[in-house]
Amino acid sequence: MHRYRSHTCGELRPADIGTDVRLSGWLHNRRNLGGILFIDLRDHHGITQLVVRPGTEANELLGSLSKETVVRVDGRVVARGEENVNPELPTGEIEVEIGGESAGGVEVLGASEQIPFTINAEDGVNEELRLEYRFLDLRRERMHRNIMLRSAVISAIRQKMTAQGFNELATPILSATSPEGARDFLVPSRLHPGRFYALPQAPQQFKQLLMIAGFDRYFQIAPCFRDEDARADRSPGEFYQLDVEMSFVEQEDVFGVIEKVMTELFEEFGGGRHVTSPFPRIPFREAMLRYGSDKPDLRAKLELTDVTEVFAHSDFKAFAGKHVRALAVPDTEALPRKFFDQLGEFAVEQGAKGLAWVRVAEKDGAVSLTGPIAKFLTEENTKALLEALGAGPGYSIFFGAGDFDEVSRIMGAVRVEAARRAGHFEEDVFRFCWIVDFPMFERNEDTGAIEFSHNPFSMPQGGLEALDTKDPLDVLAWQYDIVCNGVELSSGAIRNHEPEIMYRAFEIAGYSKEDVEREFGGMLRAFRFGAPPHGGIAPGVDRIVMLLADEPNIRETIAFPLNGNAQDLLMGAPSEVEDKRLRELHLALRKQPKPQD
Repeated sequence: MHRYRSHTCGELRPADIGTDVRLSGWLHNRRNLGGILFIDLRDHHGITQLVVRPGTEANELLGSLSKETVVRVDGRVVARGEENVNPELPTGEIEVEIGGESAGGVEVLGASEQIPFTINAEDGVNEELRLEYRFLDLRRERMHRNIMLRSAVISAIRQKMTAQGFNELATPILSATSPEGARDFLVPSRLHPGRFYALPQAPQQFKQLLMIAGFDRYFQIAPCFRDEDARADRSPGEFYQLDVEMSFVEQEDVFGVIEKVMTELFEEFGGGRHVTSPFPRIPFREAMLRYGSDKPDLRAKLELTDVTEVFAHSDFKAFAGKHVRALAVPDTEALPRKFFDQLGEFAVEQGAKGLAWVRVAEKDGAVSLTGPIAKFLTEENTKALLEALGAGPGYSIFFGAGDFDEVSRIMGAVRVEAARRAGHFEEDVFRFCWIVDFPMFERNEDTGAIEFSHNPFSMPQGGLEALDTKDPLDVLAWQYDIVCNGVELSSGAIRNHEPEIMYRAFEIAGYSKEDVEREFGGMLRAFRFGAPPHGGIAPGVDRIVMLLADEPNIRETIAFPLNGNAQDLLMGAPSEVEDKRLRELHLALRKQPKPQD
């Protein structure tokens, strides 16, 4: 028999009854019933119940060991009594008798100290403690399941991309800094004093160079590094993406590949949740107007309407001269006042000063408005409003007024919350969409300067002529995002592969020709030697798994994540470096001044 096991802890079935077996695993749980020990032995594959009779050496030893001790046991498979069958376990019809007639033995393979939190229960453990002892946290059923889901998803991605003719190619980790929009992680060079490598924010330039080199269809499960603050859907430090690039394609060609992969992936691992297909294409500006967001949650079956013109000449000071967005919610006649109050509180939490609303009622055949602001709306306002919204009796209407961006953000959140509370929200579905026609440029609110709004390597719609003849803020780019259930999975673009267009685009964003040559000399040199039209995208693997696992926080899908402060509490990173090592790297630390008394 094998030194450690003849079977795994998830393998034994009634067909094995009467067989002598050897198992190894962790002491997951233990119950003492009248001297008889019932022990759950756990390994990667599952759990098997052990039964240990009193008066045996095995009983004495297994009764004294700490939970999470690793043991090897020998025993015989027996049937559980009918009343003791556990239908929730694949091994629930059998148990392994230790120390009985089979003369089973026990060997301690790895002793355990007292564990800082329970493994066999999903109790509310502080996240910092979980990350400090991540190796223990990963033993818990939920975390183990999430990490195995991640492994299966990545394996399936590779198979699906290869089946569509893509080649998996690796790109460098040590490279040059690039203005991707976030801070780089810098690596000092020992051989070149005062110079630094940068960890890639994305393999952007390299994957484009692969297209120029003629490889046609590339993909990679690529590690990316960005010095960004953490969010629920963003891990600080590093993340992984399905990096994709294709030659001789237009936007719809990229969409076709990714829709197929995402549809198959979410159908395979989504636990039966419906995947809506094909994915709708929604222009950026339309998304901001209808949903208040460029990553709309389409499970919410409500839309916003711009009613600024309705109140353009209104005497109602709260709306006059402001951008006004309205949300019409049907079937609210039976909802209590509490619904309106709680939605107002939610809006305040998003940064609003309050949430104006009215109800649409009908009496004696006449339609009228009731509610806190109804008295401020004229008959003309009411008629125009109901016509714009397509609203009638039974509807309630909520309003946001102010700056366009702020109203969009607040009312976009209110839209989803109102849909959830009023029963206009689809559960157990994955609703994808493409956001298209992004502006090429935007104005920096602080400096007033024109900047790239998305990827600086995107092809402007209309090419060089558009850059030369249009207001920069009116130029659209062949850029797109893929969104699922309100989570942005990725941005992508058809690339700018013509040097003159690249020079002009960067000039508008404030870069000189010399700046472009210095920052992107390798790319420009490649463009001059026959660059094919190409485009790509890079959906985030961590976010895909987060959605499939139905986890609210991305850290629950990563084996060893940094915490919200970008620290590795298990390994102690970032850590201090001794002076000798700093001198090798030609670095010196600037001492922080002492605070004055």
